[in-house]
Amino acid sequence: MKPILFALPGNEAMGAELCRLRGWEAGDWEVRSFPDGETHIRYLSEVAGREVILVCSLDRPNARVVPLYLAAGVARELGARRIGLVVPYLAYMRQDARFHSGEGVTARHFAGLLGRAGDWLVTVDPHLHRIHRLDEIYGIPSRVVAAAPAIAAWVVEHVGQPLLIGPDEESEQWVAQVAAAADCPYTVLRKVRRGDRDVSVSAPELAGWRERTPVLVDDIASTARTLIAAVGRLREAGMPPPVCVAVHPLFVGEAYAELLAAGVAEVACTDTIAHRCSRIGMAAAIGDAADALSACCDGVGI
Repeated sequence: MKPILFALPGNEAMGAELCRLRGWEAGDWEVRSFPDGETHIRYLSEVAGREVILVCSLDRPNARVVPLYLAAGVARELGARRIGLVVPYLAYMRQDARFHSGEGVTARHFAGLLGRAGDWLVTVDPHLHRIHRLDEIYGIPSRVVAAAPAIAAWVVEHVGQPLLIGPDEESEQWVAQVAAAADCPYTVLRKVRRGDRDVSVSAPELAGWRERTPVLVDDIASTARTLIAAVGRLREAGMPPPVCVAVHPLFVGEAYAELLAAGVAEVACTDTIAHRCSRIGMAAAIGDAADALSACCDGVGI
């Protein structure tokens, strides 16, 4: 029997596209909040004996995690055979080490929470730094979907003569993958961060690249301070207005408007988070990974 999918609020477009591409059943349910803010989950479709797939991107995670956790728990209580978590943006990967006394490695605690909710997990390009693989902290089977092929295809189709640029050293892993897939050159800027909103960047010599269109590529656009600083540095170097591409468009507060005001040609991000700039579809790759992981859990192809 094919899986039945339920999309948490805000994830309806991704859920519908996954069902269209994979032929999964779109489940019917009610998700609402009581007056005191508690979440109420009611499944209207039968889930007993079914593989239930829950789709929930975890931007603004503190408001989204409890509904996701309860949705998984209720489905299991009602007899679901297995619960898969499709989490296009996976939160709580930032605190992957103890940086100061009194802190904890919250990435591990969060992984324990999601691991108790689901039986498998699919996500897109989590912020892996000191933790190198999800299975270092997640005890359930997981798959990481790379956004680089989809981003590269978009760049090839929409940008003439691109020069891919990483706004900081950490972005090089994504920029290098996109550049290889798009068959174009890349370089990386150097970042100095003095606070969450105080960032400066330095650039290598760019005079030889002025005939190309700069394409800034980053994994997460949150406050957008790094991208904004990079845009300013490129304009100072005489480069044309850059195209900005991010895997996960968080854009906290006025960050998106501030990035546009910095003088960019265009902003294009994947649809791991629903946003007006989400133009690069990830559903096909996510669906492939989810089907493969589900088959492995059934013992097929192991």
